[in-house]
Amino acid sequence: MSETIQYIIRFLAGADIPENELQRIGYTSDVTEYPKYSIVIQPSDFFDANVYGTKESLPSLPLKIWEEVPILFGEPVIEKVDNTLVLKADIVAGTYFLISRYEEMIRKDVRDTHGRFPGKESLPYRAGFIDRPIIEEWGTLFRQVLRDAGFTIPETEKKIQKIYLTHDVDQMAHFRNIRGMLGGFLRGIRWPKEGQKALRSFFGNLKYDPWYTFPFLYKLDTGLINVLGNERCETISFFRAGGGKTREDKPVSNLLLPDYKTLINYTKRKNITIGLHSSYLAGKNPEVIKSEKQKLDKITNKISTYNRHHFLGSREPGDMQALVDVGITDDFTMGYADMAGFRLGTCRPVKWINPETQKLSELLLHGLTIMDSSLSDKRYMYMNAHEAFHYCEQLINTVEGYNGELVLLWHNTSVEKRPDSYHRKLYRDIILLLQKK
Repeated sequence: MSETIQYIIRFLAGADIPENELQRIGYTSDVTEYPKYSIVIQPSDFFDANVYGTKESLPSLPLKIWEEVPILFGEPVIEKVDNTLVLKADIVAGTYFLISRYEEMIRKDVRDTHGRFPGKESLPYRAGFIDRPIIEEWGTLFRQVLRDAGFTIPETEKKIQKIYLTHDVDQMAHFRNIRGMLGGFLRGIRWPKEGQKALRSFFGNLKYDPWYTFPFLYKLDTGLINVLGNERCETISFFRAGGGKTREDKPVSNLLLPDYKTLINYTKRKNITIGLHSSYLAGKNPEVIKSEKQKLDKITNKISTYNRHHFLGSREPGDMQALVDVGITDDFTMGYADMAGFRLGTCRPVKWINPETQKLSELLLHGLTIMDSSLSDKRYMYMNAHEAFHYCEQLINTVEGYNGELVLLWHNTSVEKRPDSYHRKLYRDIILLLQKK
């Protein structure tokens, strides 16, 4: 547990704090140890053996406020004990609570129809800070306390550290199989253009299919990379290589079919990273992730180290061990389907902590900031185009203010040319906004 605590303290204090300075920060309630440190964060009872893992460990609403920032545990008080500053706001336990998805482990009875923990049930949403990376706010206040105590802490640069432009290949094409074509053809009785598109796609080239929008997406992505550089911007396409028999895993992604080979080769030619899109089945049965990864690696002739679960179906925090076991180094699942924002309470990549074992891993979690359907779906935020752009702009500016990273997810199906969807224009507008960052 000491390794986990030290990691969290460094995460709050910042990566730029020297090791010798870090050793001047303590996390203890033992007054006899205070003289060892310049600053002590006083633990709450969160980690106590008789509290941890129980519902009594969950924060109570309304939350207490420290300098206009909500805290989950402890008291918003700083006092001096002899020569040691004592911070009674337990921001270590608060950070642990958020980045480990601890709440989801305790509230196992709260799940949606897909077995996921809903964003609107989460503490960040109920406490009103889902759109704020609260850990960065604690870090900002903590760094100021460190400065006041004589630590040398530079100001954080206001810049988006990294942008990930990601696309999940759930359904590559609409009319390129018999079932899809016949459906489009029959709808063409009422809407002739639909039938024409279906026939043109099925009997013609893949590029004619309305859902094959990857050239549009990749062109915008490449344009942003050309402006910001490869170090600050990366495009990832996540491919499914398996799945079960449920509706959510349909249509089956047979990566050996010519159309998939075309897309995979095109993606590789564009130097776009290919990641594993673990299936809906894998979300329920993590042991199948291994075979899905092996299949993807064999077909693409590349070793995939990035993952995102289909339907964002990383259901239990402890299930992430399956990713570690097969060599996944970075996971991009951590967003709520029903709410765009900061699921992990941070806009920086963070190492996965298993709340069941309290152990720190090397798996990096990249919080999903914005997904297209979260904004527009009637079941979720149900925003119009104007509201969606301004909410995205707000989140982007927040990430910039904390030198964080931005993870976007836009599906190829959402940017189809349709009068009833704003996502094609919205994605273009977001890319133009990011070019100025």
